[in-house]
Amino acid sequence: MNEAIANAATVGAQIDAVETELQAAGLFFGHGTDNPRDEAAALVYFVCDLEHDGDASAYQRAVSDAERAEIRQLTDTRIKTRTPLAYLTGEAWFAGLRFRVDQRVLVPRSPLAELIVPQFSPWVEPGNVRRILEIGTGSGCIAIACAHAFPDAEVVATDISADALAVAAANAADHGVTGRLRLVETDHTDGVDGSFDLIVSNPPYVPVAEEAAIPAEYRHEPALGLYSGADGLDSARRILQDAPLLLSDQGVLALEVGAQWQQLEQAFPHLPFTWVEFGSGGEGVALIFRADL
Repeated sequence: MNEAIANAATVGAQIDAVETELQAAGLFFGHGTDNPRDEAAALVYFVCDLEHDGDASAYQRAVSDAERAEIRQLTDTRIKTRTPLAYLTGEAWFAGLRFRVDQRVLVPRSPLAELIVPQFSPWVEPGNVRRILEIGTGSGCIAIACAHAFPDAEVVATDISADALAVAAANAADHGVTGRLRLVETDHTDGVDGSFDLIVSNPPYVPVAEEAAIPAEYRHEPALGLYSGADGLDSARRILQDAPLLLSDQGVLALEVGAQWQQLEQAFPHLPFTWVEFGSGGEGVALIFRADL
């Protein structure tokens, strides 16, 4: 066992020791955390079964020998395999909610959470949102967070992957929204009908040519959720094509394309995209109003 971790007697000392190792290993941080300090805290808190909204006194809590051994094992596995921590712990947080995750789905990390919690204010009138559609739900985190934010709305979530929908169904049951969330196995919006006041999507948007250059951590995620054609915009084009047929008159589409946002603007120069600025990091989320499509 690493000497620093073996000798670290408290939660705070363990976080310090793990942070040092993660930093030295040259890992990529971008699956729920964006720096070694936060990832070390997430790892230690998971092993010690601590709540993230607790007070600072948790840092003084003693760590048992068994916990130290588990922290060591998780740290070693994270470093040696470059597996995202969420897959090693089986959980990730999104919009203040805990979700089950495994390698059937992407690790939740979309900045859309910052829009969902305040009900897309000021761009959406919450009282007018009766039906919500998420395209490409994966773990179900976005759809479930929307169900929490809009408790009177019906939510429909699609995904082409039956494996992903199995994870989403488990998460929906965990969060008690099964009765208001309909999961549909389909390609984008095929077979989906009716009118929606809000459509949300974090589709794949990585250009296929970038696959060889991405950090090793991404190779543990399903390629279906990452890559989308030569310029990364195949899925986004399909969504922009389908959205006018599904949005209500006052409806809004929230579409995430990450670093491909400039390419999207160039591909659709006639569309007046509203690009959201996030306080907690992230980029490339556009709001498009039905009247402009």
